[in-house]
Amino acid sequence: MPPDLVDHAHPRDPRLSRRLLLQAGGVTAATLALGVNAPDAEAEPLAADPFTLGVAAGSPSDHGMVLWTRLAPEPLAADGHGGMPREDVTVRWEVAADEDFRTVVKRGSALAQPALAHSVHPQVTGLEPATTYWYRFRVADRTSPVGRFRTLPAAGTEPEEFTFASASCQAWYHGHFTAHRHLADETDLDLVIFLGDYIYEYGIVDGYNLWRQGAAVTEPEEIETETLEQYRLRYARFKADPHLQAAHARAAWVFTWDDHEVENGYAAQHSNDGIPTDLFVHRIAVAYRAFYENLPVSIDLLPEGPRTMLYDSYDVGSLARLMLIDGRQYRDRPPTAGDRDDPKRTMLGETQERWLHEKLQDSTARWNVIGNAVSFIPVRPTTGLESWDGYPAARKRLITSLDGVSNPVVLTGDIHRAVAAEVPADPADPDGPRVAVELICSSIASDGDGAETDGYADDWLRHPYVHFYHARRGYLLTKITPERLTASYVCVDWIEEDDTAPRRVAARFATPDGTSRLDQIEGAS
Repeated sequence: MPPDLVDHAHPRDPRLSRRLLLQAGGVTAATLALGVNAPDAEAEPLAADPFTLGVAAGSPSDHGMVLWTRLAPEPLAADGHGGMPREDVTVRWEVAADEDFRTVVKRGSALAQPALAHSVHPQVTGLEPATTYWYRFRVADRTSPVGRFRTLPAAGTEPEEFTFASASCQAWYHGHFTAHRHLADETDLDLVIFLGDYIYEYGIVDGYNLWRQGAAVTEPEEIETETLEQYRLRYARFKADPHLQAAHARAAWVFTWDDHEVENGYAAQHSNDGIPTDLFVHRIAVAYRAFYENLPVSIDLLPEGPRTMLYDSYDVGSLARLMLIDGRQYRDRPPTAGDRDDPKRTMLGETQERWLHEKLQDSTARWNVIGNAVSFIPVRPTTGLESWDGYPAARKRLITSLDGVSNPVVLTGDIHRAVAAEVPADPADPDGPRVAVELICSSIASDGDGAETDGYADDWLRHPYVHFYHARRGYLLTKITPERLTASYVCVDWIEEDDTAPRRVAARFATPDGTSRLDQIEGAS
């Protein structure tokens, strides 16, 4: 990395940060801590079910997990408070070694507070590695649905296999979450990796972008999200979907984001729609705040104003290292005609680039997986400015970091299509050696039904390193063993009409240990 590459896309002004934190309805450290661990106390009975948004688990380790729920008896209340009174409520949680909770191994309490939209994020520790657990929450006489998760394998151990799904882009209004229904039924699933666009900020308008048949929205949902209340309402709309709730309850999730969690096409603190920076940073602050409130993420992700630390890594024993990167918070603006090849341009920012380089070079894992929001391989150098095509110098630096790394794999979302590709070591030499594989999952719902192919297929398939392109909705199911990686592209043929489309596998590929090669497995469907 050039020594003069500076993190200029992410200015740090503590005065601005404190002011924005207060504008966003600031949360003190003490308030935040009570949402994780609080003294036990009896809650007052609630007149309606508070667990309408389900339960979730995330931020896994080999000894612990973050649990999540948000109390919302009226999840679509326009004020963003889910029908809850403006007072604290004690939430009790339990983790058990069996689904019937005969053997409870951990229990505790957290305080659901109005300042955090009555969400709780208890951090459970002291669990056994590579072990399946069940969890639930209670408020007075109300009990939540049951979720389950599996802790990661212990450091230094190499499991025989590890299976994860990757998913992205779930525009609820474009169709039913049929893919999540099938994801929740996967029998072998250790983890879900979500690669961005968990919500969409656009106003939802019948006759324009509301393609999910049989659905209707409230008037406050018809305008684009800008305030904390509006982002909370948008998460509630998406999370009220029973198939998404079932997928969360099936396994632990980890996350990166792309743009629609804030605004389409934004870069660092620059609005794609021309919103002045002093106003846009407030929108970022409330959007990041709602992201924390509505997902099973660590306490460390509560933003300080318009900034938070999202990128992170997870070790699956010695079998795999998973690195999730943040391609929005630090990136330069999309290039103009004259500066695309500027060597100082960055997608990740200097600090994150250095962190990722060190994580890759220090890894002793057999497989090294990078969770990334936008396509990495060269596709459309003159028009793909939102992807790594718009940041070729940053891509070259990352390719250099992959040199000598065991079995690099890039997981990607964003494009609403499924793609399997080999990453060329030199983007200028498409027929040359490969340095990694890239596995791009389709969308859960964005762009509606999709098709077997479409008008963008030639842009991708003209490259010799692209082996598969498919435009239906679905997710990617990946199994890694010491010997190989197997990637199955799961899809459904329709989502707009209803949620009954069957599960099928459009294609399946294997990458043998020690290669950056994709071998298609016949008979995948």
